[in-house]
Amino acid sequence: MGLMRFTIVDADSTVSFVAPDRTLHALVGGCATEPATISELLDETSLFAPGVRDRVASGLAVFDEHNSRGNVRWIHAAFDYCKPEDMPVFRVLDDRTRQVSLSLAWSGVVVFNLTAKRIVQIHNTYADVRRKGRLRIMEGATPTNRVRRYELPPEWTVVPER
Repeated sequence: MGLMRFTIVDADSTVSFVAPDRTLHALVGGCATEPATISELLDETSLFAPGVRDRVASGLAVFDEHNSRGNVRWIHAAFDYCKPEDMPVFRVLDDRTRQVSLSLAWSGVVVFNLTAKRIVQIHNTYADVRRKGRLRIMEGATPTNRVRRYELPPEWTVVPER
């Protein structure tokens, strides 16, 4: 199992985190429901990638407790100390957090811009992003026999399209 950086942008915030690369398909499937917020996307994703929503929410709670626009020294210290795959969940608050939110973690980095309805594959060695597909619904860590089909609405763009 590889890891990938995912950065999600909505009208209010930008959040970045590292998760198993298979989370990519769950996030794309979640975009098919046209979420407006990071929270809505993570709620949709949780059917197919259990634990990601809670891990991101917990990570953001810790981040928000120690960082703010005027005080990013703790997240900067983590950037100096951690390997890319061990980076904590964070919000983009300055140029350095933006730079790291676009940096590679093992299998790649993909940006989900909910406002612009765009999925940008900055670097992706895991799998092609497909506009439509099927995702297996999970119960905890156990796959079920249930599958949900998804299709990105036409106004969503995938860059680069393959």
